[in-house]
Amino acid sequence: MSAGIDEVPSTQTYLDVGQGNRVSPALYDGSLPSLRRLAPFTDDHLKSVPGWGQILKRATSAPADLQPGLFATKLEAAGVPIRVERGIDLPVLIAANSAGRVHWLRPRYLPCRRQLCKGVTFLGETLHNTRKLVGRLRPSDLLVALPEARGDRAIPLGVAGGGFGGDLTSDSTRTDGYVLSTDIAPTILRRFDQPIPNEMDGEPIRATGQIDPAAVDDLNARMSVIPDRRAPVVILSLVSWILVAALVCLALPIRRRAALAWVALAFAYMPLTLLAGAAIEPGALAEGLLVGLGAAVLAVLTVMALRGWWPLAVACAITVIAYGIDVAAGSELTRLSLLGPNPILGVRFYGIGNELEALIAVMVPVGVGAALTARGKLGKAGNEGGAIAAFIGAGILAAVVFAIGRFGADVGAAIVLPVGAAVAAGLVREGSVRIGGRQTTTNPHGRALAAVIAVPLLVLGLVAFIDLVSGGNAHLTRSVLDAGGAGDLADIAQRRLELSADDFAQAAGNPLFWLVIAGICASFASRRRVDAWLRPAPFARAGFLGGCAAVGVGVLVNDSGATFLVLGSLALGATLAFAWAQAGMDP
Repeated sequence: MSAGIDEVPSTQTYLDVGQGNRVSPALYDGSLPSLRRLAPFTDDHLKSVPGWGQILKRATSAPADLQPGLFATKLEAAGVPIRVERGIDLPVLIAANSAGRVHWLRPRYLPCRRQLCKGVTFLGETLHNTRKLVGRLRPSDLLVALPEARGDRAIPLGVAGGGFGGDLTSDSTRTDGYVLSTDIAPTILRRFDQPIPNEMDGEPIRATGQIDPAAVDDLNARMSVIPDRRAPVVILSLVSWILVAALVCLALPIRRRAALAWVALAFAYMPLTLLAGAAIEPGALAEGLLVGLGAAVLAVLTVMALRGWWPLAVACAITVIAYGIDVAAGSELTRLSLLGPNPILGVRFYGIGNELEALIAVMVPVGVGAALTARGKLGKAGNEGGAIAAFIGAGILAAVVFAIGRFGADVGAAIVLPVGAAVAAGLVREGSVRIGGRQTTTNPHGRALAAVIAVPLLVLGLVAFIDLVSGGNAHLTRSVLDAGGAGDLADIAQRRLELSADDFAQAAGNPLFWLVIAGICASFASRRRVDAWLRPAPFARAGFLGGCAAVGVGVLVNDSGATFLVLGSLALGATLAFAWAQAGMDP
């Protein structure tokens, strides 16, 4: 069971179970109160949770509809008893109602150990006795075994009862062997035929397939190494490619253009090799070599086999299509990729994350622009319509694949990818058309702005329609379309802004962030020279500027703006390196 978003104290895990909803710790004002021993020594001791008022005040500080004690309150309103055995400590927070009141199990009810009592009963048991309880379950009974949370990102969870004969999963994770802490309350409410409140974000737990503890352990082991392995593998690979290219430039100046083109292609192939790493699940060193050497070799082979802008077009296409196929098939590899959604942090377990979105947002328009440039004839007057259709078509197709709930499940992709496509398409004609051999200027700004606004809105509508029809039940449907009004939408916007601000605050301590900022400033200061590299390839230029627009919008609409900026800018920098190699100009 995912215990929380990122690392949270055990107190927060139990509160999240009781409210059926959770948010990032960065969204709260202040920390939880220090809760001492909660278990009573006598029947009259501790009728309510101390510090409950502070818990409620802290919950209201977050931009979300969080109601601590919602689970117990709903059960009590339905006439379902909920009681806690004396001796249980922090887990009692799950059973506290909205007023912080707890109903303790009196000694005369101890036979509940021999035959489960009516309602919901919290018992403190050993694993050995838990096995005995499982053997006493009646067909209508349900037993949830939850070891004490200790601040871990993932903790064991067991469910026994009718219908639970396989690995646990839920629509929250769509991952065999994993559920969320917020899934427990909806599961129990569903067992009592009670409606699940809109304030609860979890989904009922269900069993699927056969019980396979080894597979669950392997999955958890892979998920656990992703956060610590991601940055070293990606950064060291990039640094290695740059160093090799620098050595080639010093030793063989005549090959410097090929060296820069090779670095750009290695970067484009990097996500593909990370997908291979997810399939193999090697050790840290082996995965680093797989990514660093694998992408380098693929780049060499591509440079040797193709000429002009074709290598960049092919590298972008292969990488994007590979991820598109995987997310359409259920994200089996994407979720375990080092640039995947990072499920161990508890935010997303399927589809793509913001890291991949940033790279795909650049590779789609850049890849289309490179392919159009490589074809040659499409760059001439009279062929602009085909180029516009290619940009728009590829952008919409990629947005549908990576945004709808059944596939990529990334709402940001429904905005960012169409924006990149619309901007690239709007730059194809450069604001002019030919009439009777003469060049007549038009007013492109209004039409371009309208397209940049209209295309993402149309794609959002299309994605929402597909989600509703297919039952995708993704983030867009659950948090945006099902929002209770303007207040809920405002909470969503505030959450994204606050999380993005927190991401920038953390990035400020990373030297890579400032190197990227310096690169952006240097590129802007030399924009005329940079533009000269792209001018000979107008469609590639349009794709590059479309990628710039996509990254700019992505920084604004995603909740990890700094991460999006860094990865998107690196992809744009790789594109410029390839453009310089093709332009035949001095840097």
